[in-house]
Amino acid sequence: MKFTKYLCLILSVVMCLGILAGCGSSSDSDNSYTAENTEFVIGVSGPLTGSAAMYGTAVKNSAELAIEEINAAGGLNGVKFKLEAYDDVNDATKIATNYSSMLEGGMQVSLGTVTTTPGLEFKNLAKEDNVFYLTPSASGDKIPGDGIGYQMCFADGNQGKVAAQYVNENYGGKTIGIFYKSDDAYSKGIFDQFKANLDSSIKVVEASFTDANATDFGSQIDTLKECTFIFMPIYYTPASLFMTQAKDIIAANGVYYGCDGFDGIDNIPGFDINSIPQEVTMLSHFNSKATEGMAKEFIDKYVKKFGAETLNQFGASAYDCVYAIYNAMKEYVDAGNTIDVTISASDLCDILSEKFADGYKVEKAVTGENITWESNGYVNKGAIKYVIKAAK
Repeated sequence: MKFTKYLCLILSVVMCLGILAGCGSSSDSDNSYTAENTEFVIGVSGPLTGSAAMYGTAVKNSAELAIEEINAAGGLNGVKFKLEAYDDVNDATKIATNYSSMLEGGMQVSLGTVTTTPGLEFKNLAKEDNVFYLTPSASGDKIPGDGIGYQMCFADGNQGKVAAQYVNENYGGKTIGIFYKSDDAYSKGIFDQFKANLDSSIKVVEASFTDANATDFGSQIDTLKECTFIFMPIYYTPASLFMTQAKDIIAANGVYYGCDGFDGIDNIPGFDINSIPQEVTMLSHFNSKATEGMAKEFIDKYVKKFGAETLNQFGASAYDCVYAIYNAMKEYVDAGNTIDVTISASDLCDILSEKFADGYKVEKAVTGENITWESNGYVNKGAIKYVIKAAK
């Protein structure tokens, strides 16, 4: 009996130790995943299906294009890179599952998410595990931060400020319209900063919508029908619907002015942008019709491999993200340090966070030159007004 009691006691202790081992931190779990890596793994979650699929597809394609080039050139000291991309349909409830899948796939660094609302959920998970991310297009003001999250795109606040500067310079003392989505973090974030930085001489007429009324914009068009300049910090799907419904109501010499959410609006299946009489323009850091420089080189490579339908600044930014991460790692290794292929996401995050916080600079890229980052994760680069379609 005593032997049996002792045996039971020993088994109990062993079981408790096993349970404790299984209750390790996320970082412990991360180490166990990356221990099997034979390539450096970059993770990303984005809409590969659904209404924002053009964005996610462009990011996935462009990241893979950059990785193919890096691998063809020898990778990082002979070690290749790999992309783990998952579809979130622009739905934040899918991020936890996608994030776990990326970790299981060996993710050591990330492009975060493609869009803002899912990105806020991703940020919380990345913070728990100390995973570095450089997002190409999740532009919410709260997306970067904690010393581990950075943006290659303009933050919504910065987009709103730059857009307001343009309007202040060109529409002082006039009346403008604003059409925005009040229940969307991306749209509302830009709207708030735009209003906060707008010159007091400018009169504003506002119209908004939500998911509940995103198909019939008759009342909003009626509100804005006297405006010849309408700022639209929204994504391309509702923007194209508004333009179609308003093309014979809004003045033909009117101007629709959007931010990066307009990118790809001229390639939406079933939408003929040339049927819209008004000018369609956007604030951008990438000209998809560039005729020289790195932008032109990227365009040619992308179109040859994937076609022009999904060519947009989201993809161009993702291409730059991959190279920025690779070059930061290469600089660290070239300085006499080592990054093993089985490095944990947390350890690689420490390396990259220090690089970016210490004034890391990208001199030339597809989406700009002399790109730097602020301590809050916001990017500093030039912006241009890009005319997608001129007025008829």
